[in-house]
Amino acid sequence: MSGWDRVRSSRSRLGRNSSGYGRAPSRTVTLGRVQPQAPGHRTIYCNDREANLPVRFKGNSISTTKYNFFTFLPKGLFEQFRRVANLYFLMISILSTTPISPVHPVTNVVPLSLVLFVSLVKEAFEDWKRFQNDMTINNNIIDVLQDQKWEAVSWKKLQVGDIVRVKHDGVFPADLIFLASTNPDGVCYIETSNLDGETNLKIRKALERTWDYLTPEKASEFKGEVQCEQPNNSLYTFTGNLIVQKQTLPLTPNQILLRGCSLRNTEYIVGAVVFTGHETKVMMNAMNVPSKRSTLERKLDKLILALFGTLFVMCLIGAIGSGVFINRKYFYLGLGESVENQFNPNNRFLVATLTMFTLITLYSTIIPISLYVSIEMIKFIQSTQFINKDLHMYHAETNTPALARTSNLNEELGQVEYIFSDKTGTLTRNLMEFFKCSIGGEVYGTGITEIERGLAERDGIKIQEASKSANAVHDKGFNFDDVRLMRGSWRNEPNPDTCKEFFRCLAICHTVLPEGDESPEKVTYQAASPDEAALVTAAKNFGFFFYRRTPTMIYVRESHVENMGKIQDVSYEILNVLEFNSTRKRQSVVCRYPDGRLVLYCKGADTVIFERLADGNTDIKKVTREHLEEFGSAGLRTLCLAYRDLSPEVYESWNEKFIQAKSSLRDREKKLDEVAELIENNLNLIGATAIEDKLQEGVPTCIETLSRAGIKIWVLTGDKMETAINIAYACNLINNGMKQFIISSETNAIREVEDRGDQVEIARFIKEEVKRELNKCLKEAQHHLHTVSGPKLALVIDGKCLMYALDPSLRVILLNLSLNCSSVVCCRVSPLQKAQVTSLVKKGARKITLSIGDGANDVSMIQAAHVGVGISGLEGMQAVMASDFAIAQFRFLTDLLLVHGRWSYLRICKVVTYFFYKNLTFTLTQFWFTFRTGFSGQRFYDDWFQSLYNVIFTALPVIIVGLFDKDVSASLSKKYPELYKEGMRNVFFKWKVVAIWAFFSVYQSLVFFYFVTTSSSNGHNSDGKIFGLWDVSTMAFTCVVVTVNLRLLMICNSITRWHYISVGGSILAWFLFIFVYSIIKTPKTENVYFVIYVLMSTFYFYLTLLLVPIVALLCDFVYQGVQRWFFPYDYQIVQEIHRHELDDRSRTDLLEVGNQLTPEEARSYAIAQLPREISKHTGFAFDSPGYESFFASQLGIYAPHKAWDVARRASMRTKPNLPKKN
Repeated sequence: MSGWDRVRSSRSRLGRNSSGYGRAPSRTVTLGRVQPQAPGHRTIYCNDREANLPVRFKGNSISTTKYNFFTFLPKGLFEQFRRVANLYFLMISILSTTPISPVHPVTNVVPLSLVLFVSLVKEAFEDWKRFQNDMTINNNIIDVLQDQKWEAVSWKKLQVGDIVRVKHDGVFPADLIFLASTNPDGVCYIETSNLDGETNLKIRKALERTWDYLTPEKASEFKGEVQCEQPNNSLYTFTGNLIVQKQTLPLTPNQILLRGCSLRNTEYIVGAVVFTGHETKVMMNAMNVPSKRSTLERKLDKLILALFGTLFVMCLIGAIGSGVFINRKYFYLGLGESVENQFNPNNRFLVATLTMFTLITLYSTIIPISLYVSIEMIKFIQSTQFINKDLHMYHAETNTPALARTSNLNEELGQVEYIFSDKTGTLTRNLMEFFKCSIGGEVYGTGITEIERGLAERDGIKIQEASKSANAVHDKGFNFDDVRLMRGSWRNEPNPDTCKEFFRCLAICHTVLPEGDESPEKVTYQAASPDEAALVTAAKNFGFFFYRRTPTMIYVRESHVENMGKIQDVSYEILNVLEFNSTRKRQSVVCRYPDGRLVLYCKGADTVIFERLADGNTDIKKVTREHLEEFGSAGLRTLCLAYRDLSPEVYESWNEKFIQAKSSLRDREKKLDEVAELIENNLNLIGATAIEDKLQEGVPTCIETLSRAGIKIWVLTGDKMETAINIAYACNLINNGMKQFIISSETNAIREVEDRGDQVEIARFIKEEVKRELNKCLKEAQHHLHTVSGPKLALVIDGKCLMYALDPSLRVILLNLSLNCSSVVCCRVSPLQKAQVTSLVKKGARKITLSIGDGANDVSMIQAAHVGVGISGLEGMQAVMASDFAIAQFRFLTDLLLVHGRWSYLRICKVVTYFFYKNLTFTLTQFWFTFRTGFSGQRFYDDWFQSLYNVIFTALPVIIVGLFDKDVSASLSKKYPELYKEGMRNVFFKWKVVAIWAFFSVYQSLVFFYFVTTSSSNGHNSDGKIFGLWDVSTMAFTCVVVTVNLRLLMICNSITRWHYISVGGSILAWFLFIFVYSIIKTPKTENVYFVIYVLMSTFYFYLTLLLVPIVALLCDFVYQGVQRWFFPYDYQIVQEIHRHELDDRSRTDLLEVGNQLTPEEARSYAIAQLPREISKHTGFAFDSPGYESFFASQLGIYAPHKAWDVARRASMRTKPNLPKKN
């Protein structure tokens, strides 16, 4: 099923399929029992194709292609002409076919056709791959019930209502209602990795009423009617009823098998098709990630508009000039009475207007037609060959490479200023270990966490590693040590009954599946989250071994309560499961003991459990709250456990309401939550669990490096404030030298108001408190910022306060405060709040933002940022599927941003500005010629010269620069992260940079035109004839091609053999072309017939070819020398420091010394690395000896001043920011 793995990221055509989901047929159908479809739900007749026929349900064939045979050309061309540049050249091509055009249509048609051809071939190739993938999937085989036997048919022939059989390891071909299974009790096990990336098995249970329909004979008797919701994209919900022999049975997600999931540990199952093809939930989720355009691309649009403006001005000057110049006194022009309108002196306005259009076609090359195609090609290769194949972003343990899911945003990675990060699974490993607990007001567990160790080290306290007891057990998910609880010792505690309830709650209240042998050593637990597995593993190690599960029973092997060493198997009947979701923040199970006792066990966040406790829990609540704060300070994840004994009468009354809510077709989830509230109260607190989630490898170093690069990192997490703060300390996000602003709802004043229970008063009070705190913090922050050496600032805010702070009246204050802080930690936040905070900075501060997360709750945050990065971790693949880039570990951000992002930004900037330069230079030579022709629109160059200039003679070298140019090595990019700040300030794509390139374009075009035309005015060929127009223009064009290609080498920081091949090849291509073109004599080419051979027979040709490029490039040469010497960029300084090192040194060879030294050692090392006074001016072209103190000041390192350095600093571009001495 390799084809299926690719369909998730394919483009789908849902747009045209979604319009009729909730629509009833236009006419009433009266065929027997078939009823019109209601807008809110659909009715399906199982095993009865004729009854379903009038409804015309969609087929099971899928298509993820953008085009078909008939739409490819019109739709493909439409997509191409949505680009302004392509549309512009189409209009120019049309204009060039009119009589007013001075150039042959081929001049504009050829480059446009080449660009369109390359783009359409790329589109066709991508769509062909999609088509092959679709065909593979549609032609898979599945067993369908026909005439009381299983017939093998292809997936695409499947219809709604069909009964199908799926075998072990098979993939479900459509969304099915689970009817029967070969497993006892009608259960099956499925793997959903194709849907969400989760490899843990999930259990599904058929309705008991349908267990018998397993054989083809029995299944053919099944004639059920399904009333269910219309197709939607919610993977985890389903609302419907199955009507069998007038009995209505509620259908839940437990009876639904989704297309794309695989059957495991089950011989085969039988199911009824409910949704097919594009109406299946997985296909309705296969939407494209929201289209994002990079900031640089939007600025490029402005540059193109500026070129349009330049073109208009040039044409306007020419048009006015033609209107003024045209006169009959120039008798030799033959402007008689019968002259055509374009040159009729009697109507100067018409002459000017027509000349305007003439010049537009003549100067059309000012707009770089191949720019977009070249950039797309460069970005695509950067993504697929450089980012995806970088071994430094490959995670060997999980065999996961980096993945660029889009190539649109490569250069955006080089300008990121704010990173928004999830905590669990992103900064931490998401490998949970049961570490400590609180039972009945007593703390158990003796270990020390990484966070506690880090806190102690910061305070200068040396912690001795606690020795493990002889009874200590270290199991996967269990790292607990306390002799008071282990090996049955809990029976001797003062509260053994509470301990027993605690362990039973862990063993019963969950949705975990055991796999393997029913022995503690060999069993493995399949859990929806690592937390669940850790808690069940803890119960096993405490003597309550959960070993078997059926849909209605849980079996636990318990250590005998009274007698040590004895065990007994106890079965608990599971009556109801109230599932966990992000709104409820808790999970409950109603179970019946073998002796008939009814108990509700509940586990969840402390905030939701505490507000549902019965009276009389005040003391244990107070003690447990203190324990929770202690656990949070140690960086542990906490859950509270509680229980409630139920009487049969209370339970039966509640269960009726529960069944009614479960059968509801409308708002089922909401009604179930409301019913759950009725029983999840008057709880008795048992205790709390504390789970350790260790930091990922390299996170502190990565965050420190990114901070030095000027990137501000925000952590947005659902954890408690204490946990979040201590994780922030552990990963160097916050340190003791920072001034912390903490805005929390856990204050005595807010608690007092909350205890009164008036919701309106609570909301008003919290909002006022938040406003007061924000204003106070902002005032203090501004005071610190105005001091010379004020501390760095950090803001910590919880979700409840954030909800009010994001109010329109307060968000500006929040934004101003947070932008002044180096680090921000938001805790207890919901997925929506994560997205709101991201959007606040993105839109409010207009800074480039990046969001990184690993779970489904991070999707909205990932999509809200400029760049979304997904961590392919243990929480499935939903974050990755919504992201722009995917990596396996947080630490790989260093390479992604500081190396690939920075390089991509530099390369794309060079490509764009160079395109601008070479097209402007070429067009201006034509513009200067217009002044010599009476503004008539006479062309200077041959049509084919103009056609191939962009697409052949100057196309390849700029692509090579976009792929291989490298200012400093990857190791140096990470060693000096301050270099990244140049991208943040957009140093290389400012209007100032564009203006400098434009100046050199004007200068060089004047050299090309006037040097060549003036020097050739008195020249003559070997026959004694003077040079004509085509001799001069061919000479000038040769100089242009040679010079612009050589100019490209001058902007390269690193030159490879590919640079030489491409530049030499482009120049050679011009000579080969002109050699062939000059000997072809047709009416269209007679102008340049034998021109190059005549030119090359003269000494003038070689002298001009030598002198013109030298004179043209002299100005650039001098400018680059002055700029590098007196106004160096940061990367040029780093080049000077490491000029003697080999550039091709492997990245792993360079030791990242700076991240492992004390501040004093780092300062000594940094100064030792600075250049000495004995610089011999070797290495780079423009070396300079005086960078030591300059670069030291850039890094905040004090170094003694040199005399020449002091003199030169006054003229430097960047001023050092040394702290003032009082």
